Amino acid sequence: MTQRVDLSTVMDQLSIDAVITGYARAVDDGAWADYRALFTPDGRADYRSAGGIEGPAAEVAQWLAETMRLFPVRQHLIVNRRLDIQDLGGYPGDRAEVRADYLNPMRLEVTAGAEGGSGTGAGAPNFVSGGRYAFTLSRTSSGWGIRSVTVDEKWRDTAGSHVAG
Repeated sequence: MTQRVDLSTVMDQLSIDAVITGYARAVDDGAWADYRALFTPDGRADYRSAGGIEGPAAEVAQWLAETMRLFPVRQHLIVNRRLDIQDLGGYPGDRAEVRADYLNPMRLEVTAGAEGGSGTGAGAPNFVSGGRYAFTLSRTSSGWGIRSVTVDEKWRDTAGSHVAG
């Protein structure tokens, strides 16, 4: 492999990593336009293992916008990323797969007066889940985009009681 190919591969890896990080930030920040922009035009998301829906990214973004209102505080981490870029005989191709574990702590909404809450999530029970993401990405004219993401929730803990997913 030449240095030019090596550099191209490293640049692809960094670009793909930025897409995956952008995905986590968009969900955590409720930036649904940013979420949709990370996907290719035919991009899909599958949250069924976590009790959600599967469908086109725009449809799933609407569902997430409604569902995430229950969790005003959320911050999930995507770790242990394994990235495989299509190999075209020593040259990087236009497809990639990422498998990565996630830890997703969130804070449930509390209505004013409940458990001393103020409606901002103060005093609410924690909701934490963990599992693995499977991303498929494609290189587009504007960079790397998510063709599909599938969530495999392996566990969740609500209000201190462990519940298998």
